[in-house]
Amino acid sequence: MGFTIGGIREMRSGSRRRGRTSGRASACTAVAEFTGLWGWDVVPGARAAGPHCSCGKADCPAPGAHPLDPAAVVPAGATLDEVTDAWSRFPGASVLLPVGRAFDIIDVPEPAGRRALIRLERMGLPLGPVIATPEGRAHFFVAPGAAAQLPTLLYRTGWDDATLDLHALGPGAHITAPPSDRSGLGPATWLRAPSLDTATQPPQARLLLGTLAYVAHRSPWA
Repeated sequence: MGFTIGGIREMRSGSRRRGRTSGRASACTAVAEFTGLWGWDVVPGARAAGPHCSCGKADCPAPGAHPLDPAAVVPAGATLDEVTDAWSRFPGASVLLPVGRAFDIIDVPEPAGRRALIRLERMGLPLGPVIATPEGRAHFFVAPGAAAQLPTLLYRTGWDDATLDLHALGPGAHITAPPSDRSGLGPATWLRAPSLDTATQPPQARLLLGTLAYVAHRSPWA
């Protein structure tokens, strides 16, 4: 079964008519949207189960915030049927996105991120998706390679000597995708939802970094 924009709309409409879908069906629909429309790989993630992690390890270093099996990647382009089959092996899993493949992440405090979004939109600069995490961070999607380039980019923009609560996430990192819960703290949410152009072609970090660094530096929350 293929996965298209029309297919998503039909399933969502059908879900409303039926009143409610199961958690598993909702997760599969979200994952298939990520793989089929936005071109992202997806990995099933652990959930927090009280003070413990659903992975079952008593000494888990990141309860509810890590892949259950990093090799169990649902690849970009997977259809709804393929997603449903893959997700059936990890019931109740959270939805994680591997960083460093289709995008890198610039991470700033959420209040600073919200202020930066307003500035960037007024400036007419290209923007990709942005996630608000339950830990109070904002994740800006940018083109792959940003994490490796960050020291050079900060130097070129004159922010290399500043004390900034600004970080980049690259290959090896995973972020929690909405609407999954992270670490039992609550769900991740979209500050700026993906669209066909922004998801498949996130902006170069250099276009956003000056504004993000300025707001993070000036912000009382940074």
